[in-house]
Amino acid sequence: MKKIVLIGASGFVGSALLNEALIRGYNVKAIVRNPDKIKIDNSNLTIEKGDVSDPQLVSELCNGFDVVISAYNPGWKNPEIVRETLNVYPAILKGVRESGVARLLIVGGAGSLFVKPGVRLMDSGAIAEPFLPAVRALAKFYLEILSEEKVVDWVFFCPAQKIIPGERTCIFRLGKDDLIYDREGKSSISVEDYAVAMLDEAENSVHHRERFTIGY
Repeated sequence: MKKIVLIGASGFVGSALLNEALIRGYNVKAIVRNPDKIKIDNSNLTIEKGDVSDPQLVSELCNGFDVVISAYNPGWKNPEIVRETLNVYPAILKGVRESGVARLLIVGGAGSLFVKPGVRLMDSGAIAEPFLPAVRALAKFYLEILSEEKVVDWVFFCPAQKIIPGERTCIFRLGKDDLIYDREGKSSISVEDYAVAMLDEAENSVHHRERFTIGY
């Protein structure tokens, strides 16, 4: 049975990841800002309140676990989202490195994926202007910081352009650096299927120090 640390377990994506991990019988330590948001009672679940902007705390909480999954998100309505993205994601990476845990799986963003040769989604005009600074900040973390990490065996798992509540179908496609579209030209994935693919990666370790993506 794998022992997983899940950062941001009470959020939209994090809660789906938590449910999927518990379905699979994993031992999960959930690190959250507000423990009261998690209402699950499960013997395999431990809930820890923690500030993941502190690398030392991250290191202490992750030590001895098999894999860390980060679903950290500062919050789209957070006026400090850009600053916190550029400060906290690197802090999580540093904390995991210092903990000795080999694997770090990060919930990425679709903004850095390519929609056609040489054009990323965030530069295509498809993302609303209010969201662009935060999207670019997460892409900057991936392109300039995470991509240079040589100690931790990381992955940056980007969802489709739209990640929405839906069904756990277990039928989807995986890709590398290009946004995945369906036959109707839409790029989407349910948060439930995204969680399936993320936990598959936690189990099978297919990707190493690279980005990959998902879509129908």
